[in-house]
Amino acid sequence: MVANYTDESIRTLDWKEHIRKRPGMYIGKLGDGSSQDDGIYVLIKEVLDNSIDEYMMGFGKQIDLTITENQVMVRDYGRGVPLGKLIDVASKMNTGAKYDSKVFKKSVGLNGVGIKAVNALSSQFQIVAFRENKSAKAIFQEGNLVENSSISDTAEKDGTQVLFQPDETVFGKYKFVSEYIESMLKNYVYLNTGLSIYYNGQRYFSRNGLVDLLNQNLDGPGKYPIVHLTGDDIELAFTHSNQYGEDYYSFVNGQHTTQGGTHLLAFKEAIVKTVRDFYKKEFDPSDIRGGIVAAISIKVEEPVFESQTKTKLGSKEMAPNGVSVRNFIMDFVKKNLDNYLHKNSETTEVLLNLIQEAEKERKAISSIKKIARDRAKKASLHNKKLRDCRVHYNSNADNKELSSIFITEGDSASGSITKSRNVNYQAVFSLKGKPLNTYGLTKRVVYENEEFNLLQAALNIEEGIENLRYHKVIIATDADVDGMHIRLLLITFFLQFFPELVRKGHLYILQTPLFRVRNKKETIYAYSEEEKQKAMAQLGRNPEITRFKGLGEISPDEFKHFINENIRLEPVLFKKDDSVSKMLEFYMGKNTPERQTFIIDNLRVELDQIA
Repeated sequence: MVANYTDESIRTLDWKEHIRKRPGMYIGKLGDGSSQDDGIYVLIKEVLDNSIDEYMMGFGKQIDLTITENQVMVRDYGRGVPLGKLIDVASKMNTGAKYDSKVFKKSVGLNGVGIKAVNALSSQFQIVAFRENKSAKAIFQEGNLVENSSISDTAEKDGTQVLFQPDETVFGKYKFVSEYIESMLKNYVYLNTGLSIYYNGQRYFSRNGLVDLLNQNLDGPGKYPIVHLTGDDIELAFTHSNQYGEDYYSFVNGQHTTQGGTHLLAFKEAIVKTVRDFYKKEFDPSDIRGGIVAAISIKVEEPVFESQTKTKLGSKEMAPNGVSVRNFIMDFVKKNLDNYLHKNSETTEVLLNLIQEAEKERKAISSIKKIARDRAKKASLHNKKLRDCRVHYNSNADNKELSSIFITEGDSASGSITKSRNVNYQAVFSLKGKPLNTYGLTKRVVYENEEFNLLQAALNIEEGIENLRYHKVIIATDADVDGMHIRLLLITFFLQFFPELVRKGHLYILQTPLFRVRNKKETIYAYSEEEKQKAMAQLGRNPEITRFKGLGEISPDEFKHFINENIRLEPVLFKKDDSVSKMLEFYMGKNTPERQTFIIDNLRVELDQIA
């Protein structure tokens, strides 16, 4: 039956209804906080961006961020929102000062949308402006104004305070991951030297800009001193490291463009061209850029981003003079990097050796790469190692960022996940046997080892993670000793050859229940001993308890409850000052006695805590 299409079919939503009904248009995907690009972090960023814009215009050297459970408070010390426009700024779409380029020349928030989205998607939202010894406050619930205080006297310093709580009816159960917030704040201070951001009392500050950013993200010292070049509206820094692949951090007007864009493409092209011209040799781009760790920041008037979340720059020109982004960056790099190379002979010698070594390794494995690619294509056509998701077969499909792949062990586990998955967005890759320990091996093993070659092909990461086929790579192994070992071997593989996949927040561990607790009326799945005890207390006397020994024991009908919107994922994260090489050496190297002592000592601690 076809529904009638009449006048009554046409609806006009007000601003808050539209945002709440179509949040993806404004903040990207929702998520539960386990991914660094989930909506709750976009809300924080939207508020912080306004405070950062104040600093960039020369007002306020400090921003305070406080998060208590699920409530967020941001206080800056800029000029403060004009008191008479406080409600409009928080609740009228396409309202803001960013349209006047004289007030905010090169700001992040240009659409007059960001803070309205935060307001509409929050169960509680409060904004207070302090300006010239006067203040005004407005309080909203789900975007509806519930309190509007009159202008009053205040002794507070000028600035704006925003307090909000993301609405659980929109986001579901969520939690903030501090590592994601800390990473965001570090990027803000790297790009705004002299700015102090206090997160729950801890200060984030940078004196050396992008040099500090690289030092924070390098796994040990670079192969040569960091090349740091600055100019009007542009800053870049790079060196080469021991890692495989290419690792880039790109920014526009202080916004972390995680998906790159025209500026990053131009930078990568400019590096290759300048190096080729300097050495007068047509080196392969992969040999020049292999192992590079680089950051680029540019400022553009009225930048064009490809979405409201501003993760990819689409601008082709740089207002007001109309110079293209590509030409601006190409000219800057060609002139300044060429000068740097002429003045720093030690760096040029090291760089040349790195390129030549990369060329040798590339040629050494070129013969097996074709065989490996053919083998991967044949496997994908005739085997069932990869069960892909439908989103990749539709070039016009929306929400490709929702795609994920489960890496499983054994036929029973992969079978259960395959039968219960969402075929639109969830793929499954089945491992055969226990993976090889790749610590200390060269990238040749990726092509020579069938499992790793097929996994690399499935993920489409041979040329780097820019072409990563799935937004989330999820390791799904049993919670026993063998499963933990396989998990560790897979993490070692990614850290050894594709560390940026981990650093960029794409690698996760699937959390599955250890226990099923049920009576005749209700079933509760528990992920820990503590949750089991709570379930037993909730269900009353003598509930039936099942201990799952492996993923294969969980039926497809049950599994679908664990990999739907209620999926529990633990992100694989780098903590502050983590060193990949040191971690791999300790956990996967040949220091067996030292590792054995570590395990015994920590086991004693665990037993003491249980007792």
